[in-house]
Amino acid sequence: MEKILVSRCLLGHRVRYDGGAHGPFDQLGLWLAEGRVVALCPEVAGGLPTPRPPAEIPGGQGALVLDGQARVLTEAGDDVSAAFLDGAQQALALVQHHGIRLAVLKSRSPSCGNRETYDGSFAGRKVAGEGVTAALLRRAGVQVFNEDELAAALEALQALDCS
Repeated sequence: MEKILVSRCLLGHRVRYDGGAHGPFDQLGLWLAEGRVVALCPEVAGGLPTPRPPAEIPGGQGALVLDGQARVLTEAGDDVSAAFLDGAQQALALVQHHGIRLAVLKSRSPSCGNRETYDGSFAGRKVAGEGVTAALLRRAGVQVFNEDELAAALEALQALDCS
């Protein structure tokens, strides 16, 4: 049975930067009941507390953080890149350990966003790009979806189950 890496906040765990959560979502609950879900919050896994100051990537590109060309900063200017990189590595280790090929991660997060993130200005401006964990997982061949793409994730999972 295919396993799926899922952001803990999407399962209703209160691990978001503001101490909140998203979800739970029905589809994720079904996968959880089936024993498919491997849950992780990369930011917490990387050592950041809950709650924590919001963080953004200037330019919004997690791949540049992976390559050492950008940093993840709080609004106060504190560099939290090391925690984000550590959390991404822990996500990759879980993916490798469980043979995971599909992830459902929190949209727009500087860790988990798979289509867009915030631009680093803390003004709510979004840019096309990925978070640090999403970029690392995609580089490893994992299909990354967000909570608004659960139907597509289900289709991808069914295709993997049939292969």
